[in-house]
Amino acid sequence: MRKVFTIITFYFLLSGVAQSQVYFEEEETDSLTFKDRLYFGGNFSLNLGFGNAGTFIDVSPLVGYMVNEDFSVGLGVNYIYFSREFFFFGSNDTFKVSGSTYGGRAFARHNIIENFFAHAGIESMNVDVPSNFQTGESQREWVPGFMIGGGTFQPIFGRGGINVTILYNLLYDDLRSPYGSEWVIRGGFTF
Repeated sequence: MRKVFTIITFYFLLSGVAQSQVYFEEEETDSLTFKDRLYFGGNFSLNLGFGNAGTFIDVSPLVGYMVNEDFSVGLGVNYIYFSREFFFFGSNDTFKVSGSTYGGRAFARHNIIENFFAHAGIESMNVDVPSNFQTGESQREWVPGFMIGGGTFQPIFGRGGINVTILYNLLYDDLRSPYGSEWVIRGGFTF
């Protein structure tokens, strides 16, 4: 199954016919300058929990380049901060877990139909990974990810708008991954 996903992903990455998430108001990309082909955006998530629900902050800016009106590639950085308080079972004692995860990513997007795109990307995240469960010790490691999936872009103003992307991490590692599942849902904006 992973081989099928890999083949499909490379098709999207190498395809010359693809579409960017950036909305064009009937502009021809042949007439666009380098500056006009750039777009900026990213993801921002904020969850400030009450009580022991914790805090989760995800800031992931990106810059993309429209190769043509059908295909875009880009780079981004990821930063995730989390903090949560846990109760020991059967007592009122608590312990707090907090930390940061950071890294970078590269991606390609291919439009399937208007406002819907396929997405493929690679990333590497620096994660605090448990090294000894008995003592609670951990060490930082770079954890790779290979994401494939798709999403939708909804224009709101000019070339800007919001997007939602659903991705499957082909390199998901239950122990080391910064995500709680092999499925990752991202929401963001583009301008």
